[in-house]
Amino acid sequence: PHSGILRFTFPKNQKSRLQIDLARRVGGTSLRQTVKVVGDNTVEGTIECTPAGGGWGYGQGKVNYTLYYNAVFSKPLTSYGVWSATLPDGPYQEIISTPPFAEACRNAETLPGCREKEGQHLGFYTEFPTEEGEVVLLKAGISFVSIAGARANLAAEIPDNDFDKVHQQSRAAWAKAIGCMTVEGGTKEQQTAFYTALYHWRIDPRIFSDLNGDYPGGDGKVHPKKDFTKRTIFSGWDVYRSAFPLMTLVAPEIANDMIRSQIELAEQTKEHTFERWELFNAYSGCMIGNPMVSVISDAYLKGISRYDVAKAYEYAVNTCDRIGPGKLGYDPANLSNTTEYALHHWNLAKLAEAMGKDDDAKTYLQRSAGYKQLFDPEAPWTYDKAGKDSRPEWKGWFRTKDKNGQWDPWTGLTSEKGAVEATIYQQGWFVPHDIPGLIDLLGGKNVFVEKLTDLFERAPDFAKFSSVTGHNEVRTPYYNHANEPCHLIPFLFNRAGAPWLTQKWVRKIHQAYGVGPNGLCGDEDVGQMSAWFILAASGLHQACPGDLRFEIFSPLFDKVTLRLDPEYSKGGTFTITAQNNSPENCYVQSATLNGKPLNRCWITYQEITAGGTLDFVLGASPNKSWGVGD
Repeated sequence: PHSGILRFTFPKNQKSRLQIDLARRVGGTSLRQTVKVVGDNTVEGTIECTPAGGGWGYGQGKVNYTLYYNAVFSKPLTSYGVWSATLPDGPYQEIISTPPFAEACRNAETLPGCREKEGQHLGFYTEFPTEEGEVVLLKAGISFVSIAGARANLAAEIPDNDFDKVHQQSRAAWAKAIGCMTVEGGTKEQQTAFYTALYHWRIDPRIFSDLNGDYPGGDGKVHPKKDFTKRTIFSGWDVYRSAFPLMTLVAPEIANDMIRSQIELAEQTKEHTFERWELFNAYSGCMIGNPMVSVISDAYLKGISRYDVAKAYEYAVNTCDRIGPGKLGYDPANLSNTTEYALHHWNLAKLAEAMGKDDDAKTYLQRSAGYKQLFDPEAPWTYDKAGKDSRPEWKGWFRTKDKNGQWDPWTGLTSEKGAVEATIYQQGWFVPHDIPGLIDLLGGKNVFVEKLTDLFERAPDFAKFSSVTGHNEVRTPYYNHANEPCHLIPFLFNRAGAPWLTQKWVRKIHQAYGVGPNGLCGDEDVGQMSAWFILAASGLHQACPGDLRFEIFSPLFDKVTLRLDPEYSKGGTFTITAQNNSPENCYVQSATLNGKPLNRCWITYQEITAGGTLDFVLGASPNKSWGVGD
């Protein structure tokens, strides 16, 4: 939706008031606004948001857009005005929370009866007498294109002043959006957490176009409607792991729209590369890697390809060639960059292979092995720099090198040096595209499972993740669900022949999700944290974008139904059930797929989207013979 309505209920008063802060901006302030009274009950204008006023990354995200608004009151504007503040000198992203800034706002000039104003820090107010319980409505439409667009959006979506009707329509729209999945069983709190997660996940990527399809392009021009919905906010480093794989199952059209939007952005800006964290057409440069390459590869291999595939490939190649480890094959002093780029090169190889570009596929597949250059088979298994906490019977782990190929000093497994939102102990497990290769580096499946178990057993109790120190994020150098590099790790047991440990630890991680202010063990990260829970609570999760294998394990709920998109899927629904499900019964005893025995701990994307039923029988003890077959 492009509009909304507010309902205010007043007491009996000779001078009731509504006021609107037109300079308010998430993470900063607008530095130029306009307001104009139109007719007897409407105001409209603009709110310019530039990097100078802060915003995303305190202005370092380069976000630059104008919001156009049209606001209509249910009472005539008979007594109204504008306030206007003169702000102290910038940089504004640094002074927004300072006393001088607050003092400037307090000392704003009030301009009664002002019908039109442009300024640095504006607000609008209207005053009117009210009877006891009198209702006043304020409805507003917005646009990122024009004031005319804001007017048209509001007129189409909320043509009258029926608040209850809009409320019902809004609830119906959200019910449809999150109705792509339903669950039965579990506790009331778990169901609330699940549906809340669906709501969070569906917020972004959001629509960036007007109702008529017009949208602001990356070239600063207005572009007319095309055969897709222009979307924005791609938190790539976060969402390629779970949020987009979930989208390919139950909301593939949104994934297609976002890919199409990013292709157009790369073309319109003449960057001809994909941004890793796009916001309102800005190339913010936030985080690391080339995640859109993996999103496109994964979608294309799943048959989601209603976009210019040739351009997508061209820009993916440009992205990986221009933004990556270069000739070294690794990023000096940065393990996280190296493993991320390796995955995205592998996905480019998969995309090239699917498009018949065999030479390219070979090139990028070779590059995807670059992570191995940062594995030191002689690295001591010491957790701290001093080596007081160690496992002397083990050795071999990842560490950083300089540009000359010399190892950087060893600072322990729990060091954050060379890792992004992770420790090297956490980041080293991130080789989703070559898990067999990782298993070999670590000494085979048995040793791999022992070392992986160590990572989990050293982590805090997952039930405390939302309560320790009264904050919803626990910092731990071991398994840390609060940050994305760990989100793959629980599923590695499946790949190492110990699926009962994936079942065990995923169930424990579920305890980190709940309801209330601390219901998430970390930032939402534009739906990624919730998407992980949605998939994991359903008993399936894709470990690696571009690999269409979904790991399966015991679901949290007795029954989960995925409603598939008939435009992209052969089946209507895919249902997952769990007999004997309980907190104690987290281990899979047996499984059937469409009534036939299934003795592997994975299914394919094609098997899911064909529709059908996956049935588990659960028990309190591991069945170590289930799920180890091919």
